[in-house]
Amino acid sequence: MQPPAGALGPPHGKTERMSGMELHQNFIDGRFEAAGGGERIEVLNPARDTVISAIPDSSPDAVDQAVAAAKKAQRDWARLPAINRAGYLRQISAKVRENAEEIARVISEEQGKVLDLARVEAAFTAAYLDYMAEWARRIEGEIIQSDRPGENIFLFRQPVGVVAGILPWNFPFFLIARKLGPALITGNTIVVKPSEETPNNAALFARLVTETELPKGVFNLVYGRGGTVGRALTRHIDVRMVSFTGSVETGSKIMADAATNITKLNLELGGKAPAIVIRDADLDQAAKLIKASRTLNTGQVCNAPERIYVERKVADEFVHKLTAEMKATRYGDPLGDQPIDMGPIINKAGVSKIKALVDSALAAGAEAVTGGKVADLGQGNHYEPTVLVNCRQDMEIIQKETFGPVLPVVQVDSLDEALALANDTTYGLTSSIYTNDIKTALRACNELNFGETYVNRENFEAMQGFHAGHGRSGIGGADGKHGVLEHTQTHIAYIQT
Repeated sequence: MQPPAGALGPPHGKTERMSGMELHQNFIDGRFEAAGGGERIEVLNPARDTVISAIPDSSPDAVDQAVAAAKKAQRDWARLPAINRAGYLRQISAKVRENAEEIARVISEEQGKVLDLARVEAAFTAAYLDYMAEWARRIEGEIIQSDRPGENIFLFRQPVGVVAGILPWNFPFFLIARKLGPALITGNTIVVKPSEETPNNAALFARLVTETELPKGVFNLVYGRGGTVGRALTRHIDVRMVSFTGSVETGSKIMADAATNITKLNLELGGKAPAIVIRDADLDQAAKLIKASRTLNTGQVCNAPERIYVERKVADEFVHKLTAEMKATRYGDPLGDQPIDMGPIINKAGVSKIKALVDSALAAGAEAVTGGKVADLGQGNHYEPTVLVNCRQDMEIIQKETFGPVLPVVQVDSLDEALALANDTTYGLTSSIYTNDIKTALRACNELNFGETYVNRENFEAMQGFHAGHGRSGIGGADGKHGVLEHTQTHIAYIQT
């Protein structure tokens, strides 16, 4: 049964009424706080074009209050043994599991993610918090040999202080954990700014935090736009690290703002992932996995394959298989009556961007063998699953990030050509190759200029890996040992005895 528009919410965090609309409140120092005056930002269901809530565009004063609360809490939080900090993370993960279905529906309603994937996001978030808790006994320093008799040199790993976590909208609930988990386990406190597109899940997260024993001020949440709240955080003298996931353009602005106080940065930005299909590949497998990676979250994933290089000898057969896979993709309202594989694009601006890139490719000689246009379902922001052939390296569709369910195909004559064209980009987040030759696979791993390479599998990282990009795809990274250490700074002690 399809719920009526707005029927899901908001059962989330603390809200107030504003002209008949639910208005979320910031969460500062363990309390929900009204943001006062200023612009109110409406939150839309992208599948139905309905308003489901609103958030404040909070003032710099609200940011100051949140940062002050985080700074005040950080000293005592850092003094706790890490194993105690881990206990609080496990309390939060338990609350996430208890409320997983509600979380999934909130994510689906505001972001458009299909319900099964939203459930995966909720479950993965809980698992990620537990994984970060496991690092409590594994964060290590070093003992360094001295040149002096009787001297010991110790390298300590210590917290940086207050972390600002600025979130995207595509995996909004999980990204709270990706920012919060490593920050808290290493002794930092955090102020989170959710995307104005998807704040409802963050409000729910804040509510769950109130049901744990997490000390006040350790986690804070402030709503608003990037140009107001985001900028106030990145320029704040007491914020010692900014962790951001989003566009290259916004990342560049954050770098400029953070330069004022020489604030540490961790940036995961855009991607233009190549997928290489070699003549000896299992073409059925390649078509299925590339399609699955491209339509996951409606293609709104930085990891997803954005361009395909296929050897000419097998190009026609591969395109035939890929086209059949993309044509079979069901799309629509993720909370509707019919089972679907793909939901809407997050907003109309996203649809317009995809349309402009596809139209430009078609005008330059590409051909849409399936899709190629905006989907008219009567409501919502939808674009047809699309395969483009006769594409060239100089086309915008090959050079610019699409962030939608579009797969442009370029034919190549050799592995050498495929690698050269794959590396012809300013991005460097993820890449993939499909081959049954281990030498080919290892050569690709050595020569592709990307932070990640997937061989004969879908484009999705593991929490114990290290998700990091090259070039304009970012600075630093997340997950695993190296993601934990990103949230520390070193302190050398020279002890003469």
